[in-house]
Amino acid sequence: MRILLVSQMYPGASAPDLGVFVRQIELELAERGHEVARAVVDRRSGGKSRHIELARAAQRRARDFRPDVVYSHFLFPTGAIAAVAARRVGAAHVTTAHGFDVRNIGAVPGVRAATRLTVRGSDRVIAVSRFLRDELVAKVPEAEGRVEVINCGVDLRRFVHRDPDEWRRSVGWVGEGPFYLCVGTLDERKNVLRLATAFERLGAGQLAFVGDGPLRASLQGRPRIRVEGPVEHRRVADYIAAADVVCQPSLVEPFGQALLEAMASERSVVATRIGGPPEFVPPEAGLLVDPLNVQELAEGLRMAAALPSPNGAARIAASDHDLRLQAARVERTLERACG
Repeated sequence: MRILLVSQMYPGASAPDLGVFVRQIELELAERGHEVARAVVDRRSGGKSRHIELARAAQRRARDFRPDVVYSHFLFPTGAIAAVAARRVGAAHVTTAHGFDVRNIGAVPGVRAATRLTVRGSDRVIAVSRFLRDELVAKVPEAEGRVEVINCGVDLRRFVHRDPDEWRRSVGWVGEGPFYLCVGTLDERKNVLRLATAFERLGAGQLAFVGDGPLRASLQGRPRIRVEGPVEHRRVADYIAAADVVCQPSLVEPFGQALLEAMASERSVVATRIGGPPEFVPPEAGLLVDPLNVQELAEGLRMAAALPSPNGAARIAASDHDLRLQAARVERTLERACG
């Protein structure tokens, strides 16, 4: 197939961690023998003008490349942009919902109507979790029966068990364990302040945050808590290797990519029970907690640290979401759309 990838998030020189999950699927599709061109935004700067540039690039690439299918990520604005580009060259269109694009429906004026048009103009819709599919259908009933669940997968070749002592030295993480890690934006939705409070109740161990956001200053300076700030995505695997437990107790988590990467690395996890994590985190791989209950979160941290380390059961659970398997599922969806 000739596939035109359109995405409002894609790794670039100034933002190498932006949309890495989009690029990994793209590379696997190319590895499977498909010809892939792209129209993407690979920077965080630029405001709304980025979307205008993306629309122009998508139209131009579709005209020049003549794809069989346009494969877009995020329902709006990218999905709408891609649907128009596909229609103008007679190509099929498949769009993917990732999370905030669904949350914005009903919260941001005009997004519901635009998303309805995008869904109607798509041959197939992909959601990264059953939770997200159900939320989308509840908000946009036209999506009923048209949404397939395929997450972006985890690269089992890259995320593997590595000696934690060696990688703690590599990242400069010192002190007495257990070693807890949280990867993601330091904001209210990621629930980082409750996580820090729950950790402090344990009275032992180390907690590191990898990421940046508006709550960074509220986390800095606390005993046994380390705020690394943003790191390149290629280094996230190093921090996961250094950890005993990876935590993502978000108020809501549409999927939970960092959790899956941790499980592939044979690390136990603590995850929110609201959203996608219950779909792939079994009891032997970690604990699911009420994100608003600090005491339950603290107990989850304690119990997760008591699970086997390395945790082979976590790796087995993650293997169902191998990147290559997920790329094959995307491939079949694109082929059906073309057919």
